[in-house]
Amino acid sequence: MTLRPDFWTLPLDRLTKPEWEALCDGCGKCCLLKLEDEETGEIEWTSISCRLFDPSTCRCGNYAMRKMLVPGCVVLTPETLPEIAHWMPETCAYRRLSEGRTLPDWHPLLTGRAESVAEAGHSMGGRVTPEYEVDEDDWFDHVTEAP
Repeated sequence: MTLRPDFWTLPLDRLTKPEWEALCDGCGKCCLLKLEDEETGEIEWTSISCRLFDPSTCRCGNYAMRKMLVPGCVVLTPETLPEIAHWMPETCAYRRLSEGRTLPDWHPLLTGRAESVAEAGHSMGGRVTPEYEVDEDDWFDHVTEAP
């Protein structure tokens, strides 16, 4: 996989698939379940992770099949980003770049180290409850501040 130097400074729709995928910092925040108020559109974050979330890697446990296994999973692409960016965490590289901001200083593309995400306190590893351990009726009990 060849990535162009500083590719994250290019328009998102000009990135190759490997470059697009490399923007993910591996924090796992996008894998947290969110609740949306149908009347106001307000989004509330929970501390519940998607059933496919692997807390040891902070990545999807079955990324290739995620949409089939979890029909509500949102597949992030340059085309879908504008309509779902508000569901992404404030620290998300995809959201930040689409809003004209830069990568956070702890992002692995800038530090050269995957560990920088956890060191900066942004990793969800060890901080979530798996979806399969929480009854859907109890999800509101797990509402938390946006990570």
